[in-house]
Amino acid sequence: MIADELRTRVQDGTFGAGRLLPSESELGSEFAASRVTIRRALETLRDDGLVDARQGFGWFVAAAPLQQSLGQLATIEAQLSDSGIKPERRILEFAFEKATVSVNKILDADQVLRVKRLNLADGEPFALVTVWCRADLGQHLSRADVERSPFYELLDVPLKGATQTIGADAASADEAALLKVPIGSPVLRCERTTQSVEGKTVLVSRHVFPAHRTEFVVDLPFVDQSIAPSGLRLVD
Repeated sequence: MIADELRTRVQDGTFGAGRLLPSESELGSEFAASRVTIRRALETLRDDGLVDARQGFGWFVAAAPLQQSLGQLATIEAQLSDSGIKPERRILEFAFEKATVSVNKILDADQVLRVKRLNLADGEPFALVTVWCRADLGQHLSRADVERSPFYELLDVPLKGATQTIGADAASADEAALLKVPIGSPVLRCERTTQSVEGKTVLVSRHVFPAHRTEFVVDLPFVDQSIAPSGLRLVD
């Protein structure tokens, strides 16, 4: 009976794709059942492919990972739309301010526009993004503009490409609350710098993705052996 009730919640969208389920303890209190019974109900749903679990993370609604191709400069929203997934962005912070030392070093700008947003896929959070733009390039932008469209479509600057660095990390308390994952759960942390055709860095962005929902895909065409760097590096 518990499995049937949880199955209904998954199928009617009460628990959306990728969403973390209440803990076994919380479900036990709701259904007045032991954790052993709750776990057997969840395992039944896992056998049906409806939920999954990870050690130290908990149970979540099973869904195909949100894939992002690293082969071209494109927004994740466009890639999600092409896959039939509804993207949404919620602006959390919008401010023109003095650049931090690290951002100033990259953008070579004292004043920047900083935008922090939460990205959602079919109503569920999948990315926490902070973008810094040179103030002179973003001075015409409003909060409504950046909530409606990505910077790549808003800036009147021809773009050449971007460099993106991806690493593993653990979710902070703030990130966990916004992404609806446990504190300390695995996330993918990405930093991207975007350049104009003139070779100047015009955007710096930092992205945090819950690891259970995200995959990065890279096509590797066969080429002759080379001693050129592969793009992988070890970090301390």
